[in-house]
Amino acid sequence: MAQFDTQIPASAGRSGLTDTLKVALIGHGIQLSRTPEMHRREGAAQGLSYTYELRDSALGADLTIAQMLDQALADGLRGVNITHPFKQAALAHLDQLSEAARAVQAVNTVVFRDGKRFGHNTDYWGFSEAFRRGLPNAPRGTVLLLGAGGAGGAVAHALCDLGVETLLIQDVQLERAEALAEVLRTRGQKVRVSTEPGATAASADGIVNASPVGMASLPGTPIPVDLLEPRHWVADIIYFPLETELLAAARARGCRTMDGSGMAVFQAVRAFELFTGIAPNPARMRATFDAIAPTPAGSPGT
Repeated sequence: MAQFDTQIPASAGRSGLTDTLKVALIGHGIQLSRTPEMHRREGAAQGLSYTYELRDSALGADLTIAQMLDQALADGLRGVNITHPFKQAALAHLDQLSEAARAVQAVNTVVFRDGKRFGHNTDYWGFSEAFRRGLPNAPRGTVLLLGAGGAGGAVAHALCDLGVETLLIQDVQLERAEALAEVLRTRGQKVRVSTEPGATAASADGIVNASPVGMASLPGTPIPVDLLEPRHWVADIIYFPLETELLAAARARGCRTMDGSGMAVFQAVRAFELFTGIAPNPARMRATFDAIAPTPAGSPGT
């Protein structure tokens, strides 16, 4: 199956970035995100005048995603990152979608150009790149995906393109899992939706948590940890905390694991390039991510 968004669209490049380039993150409860600092420091390292602000709907603004996008465009921003809970709601307010955003039906990056809004999904590439580096030889026969929201959709498509033969999907909203499964089936993917974690874990080679369960604000594990076996590999896209209860239990049982830091860094790498037209230094952005002191809360994705 063809992978999505393998090329960054042509842009103005460095010659078009003599003025201050302004970017923002739109979301709810985003004050602890590490994404802004990764962008700011990489912009400075590239010699750019680059600002990155937070537009947090939790701070009393009470604005819709449509209003926040309108305001960002009016304020002269080059683009915005979008995170929970707006990744899917933003779709109705964009002029054009990349292949990945159209397939996943969620956006986390919007670039403004000539008064128009171009939606992208860098979570897709971010997870793919993290998986290729973090679990390069992991078996991909059958994988259990926990969570079918905006981030879960990106992960699902990435797993398909990484060669997973059968994808098992679980979500607390059964209709959301069914909708994602149907989209994947149109791509020729073998997909099943299940509400029984024991049966699905027993047949899975690997398990990916793309739900918010495991964040400090939503402690716990998305499946019973006694279902984990040493043969499983386990990935979690949450990065606050880096070691979720699920990953800690998996390591204790001898499973190979991957935390959410890789996806967080690589989605930012791709977004930076979309905003600027300049290829960033992934190692430098990773170093910035690692240098930011851990905090007691956070969310999956951007």
